[in-house]
Amino acid sequence: MATTTMVVSPLATQSPPKNKRRLFAEARQNSLHKLSVIFDHGNKNGNGGETTWCFSQVKGTLEDDVTEADLISCVEFNHDGELLATGDKGGRVVIFQRDPASKQCVPKKGEYNVYSTFQSHEPEFDYLKSLEIEEKINKIRWLKQKNQAHFLLSTNDKTIKLWKVSERDKRVTGYNTREEGGRPRDPARVTQLRVPTVRPADLMVEASPRRIFANAHTYHINSISLNSDQETYLSADDLRINLWHLEITDQSFNIVDIKPANMEELTEVITAAEFHPTECNLFVYSSSKGTIRLCDMRAAALCDRHAKLFEEPEDPQARSFFSEIISSISDVKLSNSGRYMMSRDYLGLKVWDFRMETKPVETYPVHEYLRSKLCSLYENDCIFDKFECCWSGDDHRLMTGSYNGFFRIFERSGGGGRRNELTLEASREAAARPRQPLRARRVATTAKRKKDEISVDCLDFIKKILHTAWHPHESIIAVAATNNLFIFQDKY
Repeated sequence: MATTTMVVSPLATQSPPKNKRRLFAEARQNSLHKLSVIFDHGNKNGNGGETTWCFSQVKGTLEDDVTEADLISCVEFNHDGELLATGDKGGRVVIFQRDPASKQCVPKKGEYNVYSTFQSHEPEFDYLKSLEIEEKINKIRWLKQKNQAHFLLSTNDKTIKLWKVSERDKRVTGYNTREEGGRPRDPARVTQLRVPTVRPADLMVEASPRRIFANAHTYHINSISLNSDQETYLSADDLRINLWHLEITDQSFNIVDIKPANMEELTEVITAAEFHPTECNLFVYSSSKGTIRLCDMRAAALCDRHAKLFEEPEDPQARSFFSEIISSISDVKLSNSGRYMMSRDYLGLKVWDFRMETKPVETYPVHEYLRSKLCSLYENDCIFDKFECCWSGDDHRLMTGSYNGFFRIFERSGGGGRRNELTLEASREAAARPRQPLRARRVATTAKRKKDEISVDCLDFIKKILHTAWHPHESIIAVAATNNLFIFQDKY
C-alpha cells in the first residue's frame, strides 16, 4: 500500500501576519458583542451604555372617568418576575402572569396577561372606636415559591391576610355519597361502591385565604416585610412594629414601640420598615423626622435601642416651615446585595451605605424644581404624598415617581463615572407608540422654555406616580398611574 507523505511548507508554520491577526481578533470581538446583545437581556445597549426604554403594555381602561376604588395602591413582582400583583383602593388584588410566548421570541418581550383576580379585603367598621376601616390594599409581599402554588401577603389598614394562589386542571368524578352536581346522595340509594376517578378539566386559578392576622395594630399598617428565613414577617404602623410567624395568627411580638406615655410628647412616627434581605436578625425602619434606624433582634426582645442611626445633618440656613414635612421619609428599600439602602423623601432619593451613618453616599434630586412651589403644594395637600422607590435587580439603577405622570430612573455611577438620569412619562401617548423608544421629558424651571420642555407651572399634580416595581432579573418595569398599570421594557 502506497503511503503519502505530507510536506508542510515552512511558510505554513509561521504565525499569520499582524494585519490578519488583527482581523481575526476584530471578528471574534464582533461575534462576542452580538452574542452579548442577544443573551444579556438588554441591560445596556449601544447608545453610550444607556438603556432605551419603550412601551410594552398598559392594563386598565384609558378613560377619563375613573372611580376611587379602581386606583392602584401597590405594585409588586414576585421573586422570579413571572407574576406581577397589584392592589387597589377597592380591596381587589389582580395578578398578571408573564406570557410564555413573550419570553421565547427574540428579542424578548415583557408582556403579561391576567392570571387571577380576587377580593382581598372588604370595608369594615370598628364599633368600639366608631371608625370605618377602608378596604384599600396598602402593601403586597410575595413569599418565595416552594411548590406549585404561590403565596402572598396583603394588608389593609388593620388586617393582614396570607393568600394561596393555585391552579387546578383536574376534577374528581364518581363519588359514592354525592351526585355529579355536588348534591348529597341518599345513602339508601347507594347499591355499590365506586372508585372515584380523576379527569382533565379546564384550567382554574383559585385564590384562597390561608391565614388572617388581625387585632394587633391600633394604628394604620404602613409596611409589611418578609424575613429571609421565609417563616416570619414584620408589620409596622405609625408607632409600633410587630413580628409574626406565618403559622401563628393569634399572637405577635412587639419589637419596636415608640409610643410615649403622654401622646402630647410625640415627635415622630414610623413611616416604613423592612427586613434585611439576607440577615434574618436585622431590620430597618424610617421615621417622619428623616432618620433611619437599624435594629438587631439578637440584642434584645424589644428593640428600643437601635444598633445604628442614619441621619443627615440639617443645614440651618436652609431650614423653613416645610423642612420637617419634606424631610419625612416615605419609603425605604434595601438593596438586593444587602450593603446599601435607599430612602425617599418628598424631593429626592438618598442611598446609604450600612458602614457610614453620618451622611448618604449618593443623593438624587427627583423634582427639586418644586422647592419654590412648596406653599401651594401644602395648600392642596400634595406635599404629604408618599412616593415609593425601588432597586433594579442588579442594584445599579433606581426608580421612583413624580407628578404629571413622570417617573425618574437613575443609573448609579461606578468608580466616579458620570451618572445617567432619565425622566419618562406613563401616558396615553406612550401607549399609542408601542415598541418605540420613549422620549425623555424635561421640566423648564425658568421663563425661557425649550421646545421639548414643559413648564413647572403646567404640571398636573393629579397624575402622580406613587407606586413602581422593577423586574428582579430583567429590564422590565411596572408603573402605576391612577387606575392604569404601565409596563415598560428595554428596547433590546
